Amino acid sequence: MKSVRESSATKTQRATTRKAKDVVGRAEEDSRAWTSEEADDWSYAASAESEASDLAPVVGANLRRLRLRRGLSLEKLSHRSGVSRAMLGQIELGQSAPTINVLWKIARALDVTFATLIQAREAGGTTVLKKAQAKVLTSHGGTFSSRALFPFDGPRRAELYELRLATRATEHADAHAAGTVENLVVVDGKLEIHIVKGFGSTGGRTSPERDDTTTVHLLESGDAIVFEADVPHSYVNVGDRECVMYLVMTYAEPTT
Repeated sequence: MKSVRESSATKTQRATTRKAKDVVGRAEEDSRAWTSEEADDWSYAASAESEASDLAPVVGANLRRLRLRRGLSLEKLSHRSGVSRAMLGQIELGQSAPTINVLWKIARALDVTFATLIQAREAGGTTVLKKAQAKVLTSHGGTFSSRALFPFDGPRRAELYELRLATRATEHADAHAAGTVENLVVVDGKLEIHIVKGFGSTGGRTSPERDDTTTVHLLESGDAIVFEADVPHSYVNVGDRECVMYLVMTYAEPTT
């Protein structure tokens, strides 16, 4: 009987190994099937002193853990998030890190905060965040960047970011999770905030470039705005230099 059990265990182990190889093989096959448009939407940059590859395995491990915890296949998560299975498979393999917008889509589909996907350390104690060691997420083309000014120590209701937008550039943001609020202050430059569905209508005007459900707010250095960010919105640099902003993102209280 002992030899039979060992034989069964060996067969089980081999079957598990084959299954794991099949999963990796499918993910690698998916990654080769990316369209050129999907590849162009893939961008990650770190500060000069840090490694761009640091974040990819962290995001990959977090994504796989959260997806499996929710019992979602890659296909189901792809349907929920609007991100292709090929992209999701590549992320889970830790071979690439996604753009800011792709991360937001995944976070929204999984019902987690942005930081939950990129956190890599345990909470506790005092944390000093050195600028030279910061990881900066950058949009395709490098016109927009976001630097987290908080430790990735677990889920939190509020997150602080430094944002930079190149001259005359525009960054479109998808709607965040329901109840999400953005509190943004411009510290240098001139910025327009375009908000869909009439949110923040006080003091706003109708955008000539968007439909009549979009309002526009002009912010100059020192100006601040608070708005509900669970609708599509855009940041537009209308000045003659890079626009520097600080953003506090606050999430709704979790429902029980």
